[in-house]
Amino acid sequence: MDRFMLHLQNNGYSPIDTDHLLSKARNLCTGLSATIRDTRVSSKYIEYDISIPKEQLDELVKRLQPIAKLDHAKHVVEEHLEKDEAIRKGIFYFNNERYWECHEVLEGVWKKCYEGEKDLVQGLILVAAALVHYQKNENDICISILERALEKLANTSGKYNNIDIDSLRRKAEEIRKTRKITTFAI
Repeated sequence: MDRFMLHLQNNGYSPIDTDHLLSKARNLCTGLSATIRDTRVSSKYIEYDISIPKEQLDELVKRLQPIAKLDHAKHVVEEHLEKDEAIRKGIFYFNNERYWECHEVLEGVWKKCYEGEKDLVQGLILVAAALVHYQKNENDICISILERALEKLANTSGKYNNIDIDSLRRKAEEIRKTRKITTFAI
């Protein structure tokens, strides 16, 4: 079995539709050797985390068409990236609301950091992880994880690889304070 992130075009769904979309996808794929483990909804995509034999992927995509057309599929494999490239990818994923992938790629960065940078990167990872839960309509978990992220980011300011940490912290703090979750770019 291979693991894939399938990104279908979002034509009007919101995170509140997550459970319905997961159930519908599982029903449409009955009979395939597929495990649809998770669904996340962003403004751009319906993201499915799927394990399936590679040779059945085209059939799975065809069966999911009643939900939406495929935008792209990513084969999930462990990537070994240089730190700067991983940070650039993390920013790209975050800004395209692909928070799970952002979280994953920044984990690799975190492993290569020391002291204060380690807390800063972990704070970024936690912000992405919080927004993963928002995409799954798990808002209380999102807020809780944002609180942990703010603790990690508390002693950092300025820019980190073109990320305005002060702006990110203000946005996360506003979400925590108002409990109104919104996505944003970094």
